Amino acid sequence: MRSTFNNWYDRKMRATPEQRRETEAIASLLREIRTIAIVGISRNRHKDSHYVGRYLQRAGYRIVPVNPGAEEILGETAWPDLASIPFPVDAVDLFRPPAAIPAAVEEALAVHPRVVWLQLGTGTHPEQKRIVEQAGITFVQNRCMKVDHQFLIRQQEE
Repeated sequence: MRSTFNNWYDRKMRATPEQRRETEAIASLLREIRTIAIVGISRNRHKDSHYVGRYLQRAGYRIVPVNPGAEEILGETAWPDLASIPFPVDAVDLFRPPAAIPAAVEEALAVHPRVVWLQLGTGTHPEQKRIVEQAGITFVQNRCMKVDHQFLIRQQEE
């Protein structure tokens, strides 16, 4: 089963030279970042955002939950918004509806992360990509941080 998924991932994420470059850049980034603010993480363990946060936490990253309706998620203090976090974060991982992405990206830019990551299902946002990259910040969209970590980092460590 593992090789089936590996083959799918390689065909999907490395199909073109541009995708290969993007995938390799993401692998480097995932090796370097340590602290990930997850905007829109749910307290519900059955939701994708919670599952991704738990996976990343177990993979050794410090996750910083951003959810105004929670005090704590996955044993970490939850913050109502990115501006409330009293320490720097390396990445902002957005689990927000497509219509909320422009405002969420603007909020992310204010905390100056190394990467703004739009999870699968958040849509494609060329204007936000342009704005983020103009600020010198890496922008990733239509990819899952957990899936990329599994195939690019964890697989190499095993």
